[in-house]
Amino acid sequence: MAPVNESAVHGPTVTDGRLLRGARARRTIARHAVDVASLEGLNGLSLGRLAGDLGLSKSGVQTLFRTKENLQLAAAESARERFAEAVVVPALAAPAGAARLRALVDRWIVYAETPLFAGGCFWAANLPEFDSRPGPVRDALFGQHREWLEALAAEVRHAVAAGEVAALDADLAAFQIDAVLMSANTALRAGDATAVAKARAVVDGLVGREHTGA
Repeated sequence: MAPVNESAVHGPTVTDGRLLRGARARRTIARHAVDVASLEGLNGLSLGRLAGDLGLSKSGVQTLFRTKENLQLAAAESARERFAEAVVVPALAAPAGAARLRALVDRWIVYAETPLFAGGCFWAANLPEFDSRPGPVRDALFGQHREWLEALAAEVRHAVAAGEVAALDADLAAFQIDAVLMSANTALRAGDATAVAKARAVVDGLVGREHTGA
């Protein structure tokens, strides 16, 4: 899925400073591309636009990415990495099951509310744009979204198995939680100060204490 072969800059044989500088430049450009795409969509990206934003030559950016599609894929991968660092990895400190599910939701809310990306949730901005456009970018975006749904569903299954929540269809619960979070992201962008409370109330309705008999 990665648009640019990064293996050359991570192996033990890398000694060429140009390769290292190129790797750093790719990361910087891709990270900025995420912010632009979270505001304007991945179709709003162009090699020239990013070069101008970052004070780089268009030819230099084109050498690094070659095509707009490669740039879009690099942005999607950069978003995935940043999301994992901000949301998924911190939540792994919580015990598997209901506690980790709540941690994932809490970290996601922080990710959207702060926000991590300039336009809010990267996938909320881009999944609708590519849902009817077969190709590598669509595959990357929907593969990343599927990973998130699977992470939520896995914690629901743990919670059910541990008796922490009532018997739930894990995939359906994950779908519902994700839908609520996506809706909360849109509401936050529109200035709805109640969006987070509403999202938490819905999640509590699915996996709250009332289901445990506590």
